[in-house]
Amino acid sequence: MLKYTVRRLLQSLVTLLIVVSAVFLLMRLLPIEGYFGDGYDKLSESQREAVLQKMGLLDPWYAQLGSFYAGLLRGDLGASTIYRQDVPVLQVIAPRIPYSMRFGLVAIAIALVAGLAMGVSMAKHKGRAMDKLWTGYVVFVNAVPLAVYLLFIQLYMTELLGLPLLFDKYRPSSWILPALSMSLGSIAGYAMWMRRYMVDELNKDYIRLAMAKGLPRSTIMVRHVMRNAYVPMAQYLPASILMTISGSIYIESLYSIPGMGGLLVDVIQRQDNPMVQGLVLIFSSIGIVGLFLGDLLMALFDPRIKLAKSEASR
Repeated sequence: MLKYTVRRLLQSLVTLLIVVSAVFLLMRLLPIEGYFGDGYDKLSESQREAVLQKMGLLDPWYAQLGSFYAGLLRGDLGASTIYRQDVPVLQVIAPRIPYSMRFGLVAIAIALVAGLAMGVSMAKHKGRAMDKLWTGYVVFVNAVPLAVYLLFIQLYMTELLGLPLLFDKYRPSSWILPALSMSLGSIAGYAMWMRRYMVDELNKDYIRLAMAKGLPRSTIMVRHVMRNAYVPMAQYLPASILMTISGSIYIESLYSIPGMGGLLVDVIQRQDNPMVQGLVLIFSSIGIVGLFLGDLLMALFDPRIKLAKSEASR
């Protein structure tokens, strides 16, 4: 288990290193106006070069990358150039993390309860009306553009249910629609995964043998089918949970939630390159951490995974 964990950790670190380097280098291809704010047009060419030189942006790319990693090891992601000029990126992001976490935790709780229950219902009634109904929901969520049905929910459900149109931290009712909207995609995902794994388990020989022995169907579903169906899902749960907690970019912007997702949209529009870079790196890191934790959970829950180096392939 230790060898497996170390190997997966090293793979995750290499992936993170590649992502961080790619994001950093791609950000250097953006227009330099994002480093000057409104004062770009007021500066002469020599003044602009002096500013870029001071920021190290005229150095070779490998020197810039090395300086960036040196700062990253100190917890320094740079400073905002437009959104909040000269304020450290982490200082700008820190107050917004609690909003994304709260909405994410509520949304993931809704998604887990509703999605898993929906998946169980679909598997138990495979091919019948209940299965077709929930399959229709899953198809709708995945086929219709996100912006279309989320905007529909915001415009019409607020009027129908008498809920606030935008987020207000002093009105708890304004949390309902954003949290529900943030959970819709995860509900569909959990439902389809649960249905798939339960149907696979129901078709296995040991289930047929249990039924032939006369075990109650409820006992078979709970103790064998559902229990074993949860195991493959363990790999995807951490990544899904962490990404949901980090916040939905579109939903936070749609409901004016002061979280990290809405902030990313704002700084992209303002071309605040250091802020964009910092937020993208944070979101990327969250995804990679989620995948790493998923691999560990899969190894813990599924004894069929080979942990020895010679048997590491899956």
